[in-house]
Amino acid sequence: MEQILLFIKHRLGILWAFIEMSNNTFFYLLFSKKLEQVLYNLFRESFTTPYHYRKLTSDDLEALNIMIESQDPADLKYFHPHNFDITSLKKQFAKRSFLMMGAFDQEKIIGYFFLRFFVTRKAFVGRIIDKTYRGSGVGNDMNRILYETTWRMGFRCLSTVSLSNTAVIRAHAKNPSMKVIKNLNRNYQLIEFVKNK
Repeated sequence: MEQILLFIKHRLGILWAFIEMSNNTFFYLLFSKKLEQVLYNLFRESFTTPYHYRKLTSDDLEALNIMIESQDPADLKYFHPHNFDITSLKKQFAKRSFLMMGAFDQEKIIGYFFLRFFVTRKAFVGRIIDKTYRGSGVGNDMNRILYETTWRMGFRCLSTVSLSNTAVIRAHAKNPSMKVIKNLNRNYQLIEFVKNK
């Protein structure tokens, strides 16, 4: 199923736009209240770092653009869930099934992480951390928020990763929640993060 959706997304733009519009509508109707309750509870819990985490607002998009554009090009080679210009960020922000969140050091955005929800009870995750804050524990907190949001909503927590992205492959190898679902085209894998019992 995932390979079919990826094919449609990359090859059949008009059909993908219709799928996204339908998914946005039904996700909002079926799951938006549950999502807000889960996030309200989750953001009130304690984290391992002194930073804070929250949903992004439209006022954060310019700072997000600046943070992402300041990263090394190599860091963005495998991180392209959408374009990062202001117009594209506003377009993503308007999608009700696309949750944009940030990690903040006081008022400075130091990380961006997101959930792309599908009404089939699947969610795809992604994140990037400002290069000066890597290794500080921000990634662990972001992962916890991403995973717990999906699990508490009863969704599967998924991601695709390039086998050429050695840094992420090494990081996932240490993640006890990660399991490989299947190999995809173009040297990618579909992975799932599962709750340990």
